[in-house]
Amino acid sequence: MKRLFLVALALTGAALCGQWAESRACTNFIVGKKASADGSVICSYNADSYGAFMHLYHYPAAKHQPGEMRQIYEWDTNKYLGAIPEAAETYNVIGNINEWQVTIGETTFGGREEMVDTTGIIDYGSLIYIALQRSKTAREAISVMTTLVEQYGYCSEGETFTICDPNEAWIMEMMGAFVNDSVMSTLKPAAKKQLGRTVWVAMRIPDDMICGHANQSRITTFMPAKKEEKGKETVLWSNNVVSYARLMGWYDGKRDQDFSYNAAYAAPDFSGRRICDARVWQFFNRYADGMDRYIPWAEGHDKNAEVMPLWVKPNRLLTVADVEAAMRDHFEGTPFSLSGELKTENGEYDMGGGIWEMPYRPTPLYFEVDGKKYFNERPVSTQQAGFVYVSQMRSWLPREVGGCFWFANDDGNMVPFTPVYCCATESPKPYNTPGADDLTFSMDNAFWVQNWVSNMVYPRYSMMFPSLEQVRDSLDNSYFRLQKEVEDKALSLNGDARVAYLTAYTAEKAEQMLARWKQLATYLIVKYNDMTSKPEDEHGRFLRTPNGLGATVKRPGYPQRFARELIRQTGSRYELE
Repeated sequence: MKRLFLVALALTGAALCGQWAESRACTNFIVGKKASADGSVICSYNADSYGAFMHLYHYPAAKHQPGEMRQIYEWDTNKYLGAIPEAAETYNVIGNINEWQVTIGETTFGGREEMVDTTGIIDYGSLIYIALQRSKTAREAISVMTTLVEQYGYCSEGETFTICDPNEAWIMEMMGAFVNDSVMSTLKPAAKKQLGRTVWVAMRIPDDMICGHANQSRITTFMPAKKEEKGKETVLWSNNVVSYARLMGWYDGKRDQDFSYNAAYAAPDFSGRRICDARVWQFFNRYADGMDRYIPWAEGHDKNAEVMPLWVKPNRLLTVADVEAAMRDHFEGTPFSLSGELKTENGEYDMGGGIWEMPYRPTPLYFEVDGKKYFNERPVSTQQAGFVYVSQMRSWLPREVGGCFWFANDDGNMVPFTPVYCCATESPKPYNTPGADDLTFSMDNAFWVQNWVSNMVYPRYSMMFPSLEQVRDSLDNSYFRLQKEVEDKALSLNGDARVAYLTAYTAEKAEQMLARWKQLATYLIVKYNDMTSKPEDEHGRFLRTPNGLGATVKRPGYPQRFARELIRQTGSRYELE
């Protein structure tokens, strides 16, 4: 995801090692089926895009006539790129999951700018949704994606894709393979035919492992020691993935087996590790043992630090709720924490979160003071998230029931994840509201109502977040409690009745969530008006005096840690005689 990032880049002038610094945005986590508590394949994605309005996409299943064309508009800019022939049949897609439970997410890592194929007509966003419309399995999606870009050209920067189905989880990295005129002029015709238009590698994640990527290319060496059986490969790659690097002078090793994808095309620098891989490290650190050894890698300073592995084995089996929690993370309990629990190197309180210890930081990531450059920590959970999901894919259930796409239309920490079933034939109105867009607020739209609440809470986080968290978790827990009952009911139905039932349930939970969030919004403004707190009884009702007025408000003042730091900085300036 890199919407609007070129604008941000132009304002900051920040580009590191050929990678757009401000396009480091999204996060994906992946759980293999033997690493999950119930045998699900689970994956997650947050679409972090500064200022962009997003909704829950829906592409209905369809039959297409010969000669019918698919128009391609760049996902980030809506710029028209070209057209390709439609498939004879396309499948129902809701969000980033299709009716076969195939789920695809992404993070942009950029890589070498000179590799971008400006003649291509398929961008990374279009590639995702076209593949979802045409694929029944993750392997088929990989084949569709790589075939399309080879034929029509890939016009985006370097991208890491999560590609999952109920049985397999894959990570694929892709870049263009542009060759400039000076190099092209040295090649013989036969060599030109072998160039290819993209360089890519796809690796199947072992079933008992967890994986992640966060805007930094993570695939290093990849070639298996022995040739794998066709159709059961655990690694796939483009024919030119090594030869292109040799041609461009980026790899001169004797053996192809020693070739490292990211070393050649998107080597991790400080920001690639501290701003990006640190988010993956935190996911691993939550659920795997021994991750302290990779803190130097995540810190980004030590060039000789041990490289963090592509996947690790969790110390327990993970649930959807565990992955949701990981998507709400701010490095709590680590050296990178933004939650006010750590002090600076000099023993001073870190005031970056403000009076109420907000675990968020203003963008851009980089800033300058008196000629010196600094950075903000970049956690998984961030205010610019347009939507977040956790996708649950289950092989033992009929596909209409097995694919549950847990969706949130804002920063995942600030909202509940409502269930969206993969067979849903409509996007719920709160997630696809007529008239609402990035400049048009609507009380019927989840993105805007949830952002309204979030932006009340951010500046007074420690004061107001507990109230939001209570409602958020209550809703989340209610969805989990209902899941078996709802799915048992769906299993008792057949065909269209099952699809209609789960489509209606998807819409019902979205509408109920929106109604509850509006209620939360009005509660918060009454409860915390003017930086005070109104008292309530044990039933959550605001107290009144015997004469019918509101009870005396509580005035919490500064949190103690902030008060101490304020006095440390100001000395006796505010001291009473």
